[in-house]
Amino acid sequence: MFASTYPLLDVFISTLYFAILIFWIILIFHIMLDIFRSHDLSGGAKALWVLLILVFPLLGGLVYLVIRGGSMHERQLHAVQAQQKSFEDYIRKVANSKE
Repeated sequence: MFASTYPLLDVFISTLYFAILIFWIILIFHIMLDIFRSHDLSGGAKALWVLLILVFPLLGGLVYLVIRGGSMHERQLHAVQAQQKSFEDYIRKVANSKE
């Protein structure tokens, strides 16, 4: 009964909107991680960015990507390299202590 009143195109559009919503949530999550990972931002600047994104999610996210989006990859790369170095140091420490 319900399927006959909800055309296939509407199902497709609803699915598309849902996928866009999920992608947007993931993007905002990555932006928030980048804000807190940034060492070049002060605490006040971080608070302003978070406030802007929470109050105006679409505008705040787009403005952040335009202003600071180019260096998001570099900050992510440095974080991954630091984590890898920390892991390797831990493995060396554990391996040397068992000898």
